[in-house]
Amino acid sequence: MKLKLTHLVCQHLENISREALEKYPGIIRDFVRRRHGIYALYRKNRLYYVGLATNLRSRLTHHLRDRHAETWDRFSVYLTIGDQHLREIESLLLRIASPKGNRVAGKFVSSENVKPAFSREIKKAQKREWAAIMEPEVRVKLSKREEASSKEGRTPTLARYIKKRLHIRMDYKGKRYVAHVRKGGSITFAAEGAEAGRLQGKVFTSPSLAAAAAANRRTMNGWTWWRYERAPGDWVLLDELRK
Repeated sequence: MKLKLTHLVCQHLENISREALEKYPGIIRDFVRRRHGIYALYRKNRLYYVGLATNLRSRLTHHLRDRHAETWDRFSVYLTIGDQHLREIESLLLRIASPKGNRVAGKFVSSENVKPAFSREIKKAQKREWAAIMEPEVRVKLSKREEASSKEGRTPTLARYIKKRLHIRMDYKGKRYVAHVRKGGSITFAAEGAEAGRLQGKVFTSPSLAAAAAANRRTMNGWTWWRYERAPGDWVLLDELRK
């Protein structure tokens, strides 16, 4: 089934003189009355202020008298379909553009700052490079858990794709199955998922085996059934790890 594409911005009015708002408020009102969206104020063609409003006409008129009154000469408005993500969009714009007139930096509702993890990976890469320079024959040792899994038998399929514990979930025939991927790549089912009593305590070495056990089928492609949370609220197919 072909998914229907949706869009966020339905109408826009860009680079309009402040005088238009002062001289023709009725016309502006007809365009933006009771509409919500993002607006931007400019001074000498440079972005000065970004804001959001559930009543754009009221907010723009207010800026003719508030502390910003004498600081802008043109404006743009972007009317949106719904207001679910307006706060996040405003925060994104503030963090990218850092307009002079905005006193508060943009804050995301739920977003993971990956800079610490990025920094750790850089340090690991530098450490490997230094070891290669100083000790050409240095061997990267397996972690104790990886060594244990290799001694027990088959190395878990996910071992090469993950570096930390993951939570995964799968929806099948109206049920949601929840599992944990250990750092070594093995998979165990969580207590909060469907049929936990049947599945808990078992350890699986691949997402396909875990998916087949959950669905009670002989075979199943777990890479295209399980999803993991790539970022807060962003659940994607496990297959993304292999790309």
